[in-house]
Amino acid sequence: MNPSLNQIGQISVNVHELERATAFYRDTLGMKCLFTVPKMAFFDCGGIRLMLAPPEKPEFDHPSSILYFKVEDIDGAAATLLERGVAFDAKPHLVARMPAHDLWLAFFRDSENNLLSLMGEKPRA
Repeated sequence: MNPSLNQIGQISVNVHELERATAFYRDTLGMKCLFTVPKMAFFDCGGIRLMLAPPEKPEFDHPSSILYFKVEDIDGAAATLLERGVAFDAKPHLVARMPAHDLWLAFFRDSENNLLSLMGEKPRA
């Protein structure tokens, strides 16, 4: 058997206050909550399941990897999140000029202090 790891089925994000984090992802970010069970909440993120849960062991208690949420209109998405109370570490800014588009990022933190980012591809004129 030669497995090929080419699809992510679920991403786990460490949280310390599950109710607060669930409200942030559901109400502030507008993500669809799939279901909750004791100590875990699951969201749909474009077909990838996002799990919020406290770390199972002390050695797993660290910030999550950075999640980059791809959006069509990064300026509009950032403005909406600002209206919902999200504080940005870095507002939308140009990161790289590509042949067909410019890559823009905007960094912010969730309710548990995990770093997240909006990612937008603006078509080149």
